[in-house]
Amino acid sequence: MRPVPVLAIALAVLASPVAADDFPFSPDATEDCVSKATTFGEQTACVGASADLCMEAENGFTTVGMGFCIGQEVDYWDTRLNAAYQALRSRERAVDQEMADLGASVPERATALRDMQRAWIVFRDTSCVYEYTQWGGGTGGGPAHAACLMEMTARQTLLLEAKLAEWQ
Repeated sequence: MRPVPVLAIALAVLASPVAADDFPFSPDATEDCVSKATTFGEQTACVGASADLCMEAENGFTTVGMGFCIGQEVDYWDTRLNAAYQALRSRERAVDQEMADLGASVPERATALRDMQRAWIVFRDTSCVYEYTQWGGGTGGGPAHAACLMEMTARQTLLLEAKLAEWQ
């Protein structure tokens, strides 16, 4: 019996009938949960609700399905994160201008926010690479990495949104 070449196996997996359309994703479950939450802890417990529903579809708990569903929720949180960051940065720039107009000699809030966010991105990314390494090269590493990105991005989003809400 002749061994099957690795390339043939890889092509067979790639040619499988599972496609992104097979996994219905909507952020509604996460949004609904977060909107009903009254504490930060309750909000963070909502993270992944939409990805979990997506993974309930047929083949949703395959590596491809998990990667797609979690990846969609990462994108959802990343969009919210960027919106919160931009809105907060705009507010902080306004405060910086007020302080400058008063002649105050204080550190710029918008610059501090930018520097904090840049450092956080490095922390998130390296933390999630570390999470990936825990899987020893196994197929669970990809979904674990994506889940880490989802969790950390969601937490940062919720923190920035809370800071922004203090202005309102």
